[in-house]
Amino acid sequence: MLIEFKSDYDKIAMGLLSYTADLKETSRLTEELDMYKNDDSRQLFLWRSEETDDLCAVLGIEEEEDVILLRHLSVNPSYRGEGLTYRMLDQLSDRYEHKTLMGTLESGSFVKKWQKRRNQQEALQQEIEDTATE
Repeated sequence: MLIEFKSDYDKIAMGLLSYTADLKETSRLTEELDMYKNDDSRQLFLWRSEETDDLCAVLGIEEEEDVILLRHLSVNPSYRGEGLTYRMLDQLSDRYEHKTLMGTLESGSFVKKWQKRRNQQEALQQEIEDTATE
């Protein structure tokens, strides 16, 4: 489940963000976290595992007029390969349903794969609905 970042989660967020390639250095990591805390257009979200109740992933966005820019996405290695990224982006998209989700150079591949998967699911759902009404 996607939850909004609170200051209580500083250390957890820093730990999760440290898995991203551009935030290995502590000073850079602290600087980035401060930007999320102090810039109203930026927002961090954490993912709470429904099975274990652990905070196991983080994503950072920048909200613009018609766009949500995915700046950071990081999943604890123990939780990778479970489709968590897709579920996180699904919930993010639902939260900002009237805005387009886009990625940076670093996060763009995640967004592209997610959009492709979502389009396939929507097409399949439409096929099922069309078949049911025939």
